[in-house]
Amino acid sequence: MARPAVILVGADKGGVGKTTVARSLLDYFGAHQTPTRAFDTEAPRGTLKRFHPDLTEVVDVTAVPDQMKIFDTLGSALAKVTIIDVRAGLLSSTLQALSDIGFLESAKKGQITFAVFHILGPSIASLQEIAETSRFVGDAHYFLVKNFINNTTFFEWDPATYNSYFRQIKNAEEITVPKLNEMACEQVEVAGVPYVSFVANKSGKNEPANYSFVLRGYVRHWLGQVWSEYDRVKLIDLVAPKAESPVRQAAG
Repeated sequence: MARPAVILVGADKGGVGKTTVARSLLDYFGAHQTPTRAFDTEAPRGTLKRFHPDLTEVVDVTAVPDQMKIFDTLGSALAKVTIIDVRAGLLSSTLQALSDIGFLESAKKGQITFAVFHILGPSIASLQEIAETSRFVGDAHYFLVKNFINNTTFFEWDPATYNSYFRQIKNAEEITVPKLNEMACEQVEVAGVPYVSFVANKSGKNEPANYSFVLRGYVRHWLGQVWSEYDRVKLIDLVAPKAESPVRQAAG
């Protein structure tokens, strides 16, 4: 039986587009026919759950009963992959909790596949976050995600400074998420559906919709770029080595 995989998506800074990345990951694994579930830690109202209600449960990741909902069920859940969308300000404290309960030790022993998607902002504070999280991630698969939300400029400091932080984490890799056309992004937000549903012109109930052909095209192109980044870092091989070829029509 394949070992369970957990992907933590977060940052200690807000406004860097964490949920955008989590949504694209759910679509990506869905296209690869990899059973996935998600936990939205924006309690009591979840942003991720609005777009993926059937796959997502809203939890308070700081509460022990909700931690049990996530981690006590890893071995028994039908989903092979668990995505945790960590709300702003809780990445370091969540990693500390994972250390306290022995989760990081289990990952180190190879009992669980663990990956961290650390969403970066353009400020020096994001680099300081790397230093903070490097204390915990150890042998986890660590991805530094440059999400070009709102035409974010990376980076405003000396590249040598950035590299000095980047090298603190063994085997860290970079992922670039390009900016989605603003009008297309807005329409997906209004529709409240997964990116793949918007591209396929489907409503939340999987019924035919009437989304703009042009805006659907922008989303399709953007999603294809994001998924290419995930392919480049061999994400599907990381969490599901024996997965079959994906159905890529949505972003094709």
